[in-house]
Amino acid sequence: MGLLVTSKKPKNFRVLLKIEDKNLFIKEKTMNIVENKSSFRAACIQLNSYRNAEENIENIVKFFNVAVKNDSDFITLPEVAGMLEPNTTLLEQKVVYEKEDIILSEIKKKTKQHNVWTLIGSLAIRVAEDRIVNRSFLIDNAGNIVARYDKIHMFDVDLDDGQKYRESDTYHSGTKVVLKDTPWGRLGFSICYDIRFSYLYRKLARNGAEFIAIPAAFTRVSGEAHWHVLQRARAIETGSFIISPAQCGKHADGRETYGHSLIIDPWGNILAEGSNEPGVITAEIKLSKVATARRKIPSLLADSENNLELTSI
Repeated sequence: MGLLVTSKKPKNFRVLLKIEDKNLFIKEKTMNIVENKSSFRAACIQLNSYRNAEENIENIVKFFNVAVKNDSDFITLPEVAGMLEPNTTLLEQKVVYEKEDIILSEIKKKTKQHNVWTLIGSLAIRVAEDRIVNRSFLIDNAGNIVARYDKIHMFDVDLDDGQKYRESDTYHSGTKVVLKDTPWGRLGFSICYDIRFSYLYRKLARNGAEFIAIPAAFTRVSGEAHWHVLQRARAIETGSFIISPAQCGKHADGRETYGHSLIIDPWGNILAEGSNEPGVITAEIKLSKVATARRKIPSLLADSENNLELTSI
């Protein structure tokens, strides 16, 4: 898997850039822990998205304005913010190309209007006649899309409540690990089910991520069992801030999502948490805490996985 870096490299890494395949190989043993004194206010918008984009614009704009009024610098929306359509056939009929998506267009306008940065957790986007992706968008304060991330790990599961999910029947999985420099520090991208694959978060952190987004539409069943412990684990093991806006409540065709949007510091402390209703949470992100946590437990500086021998006894 290649690493897609969409901004200049941080000064505390030595890198060898292979232009022909755009892979960035980082000599990670030279990684230094450098304190970043930047701070910003992050917001998570928690939604109960309907099955049509037109029905969701009003709520998205309403909560976006709330986040702005709370002096947020970085506003995040959950996975499938534009529409949560459980019916695969209907979803394939409704999904449009990026340039035609009304939610994306509206959020770009709002972001520029209020001079903030926005992460749309994900939208279902058509990239070819027979190809749909689950894509995050990072929008800068000029209203420009500056990074995209396509969800890598597809949610194909059978839960105890009888619900079955087969994301791979509809979506094509992404193949790029994405980071992007922001005015405050380096952001790492992920979406929902990605959270269960810890190697992704270690890769993000070892390559400079100081805060990581995990927008989600976690099911109620799996959320009640695993949401908090997984979120805190990703924060602790990477020494990063975790920002996780979530879907909540009951949706079309009996789908239920867990809610409880979270903002967590690098030591695993929950700074803000949503309920099971739509709304907005905010927290101050002081990136100096990243270096503090990583110096206390410098696990990112050592990686023996490639040197281990598998033995069966």
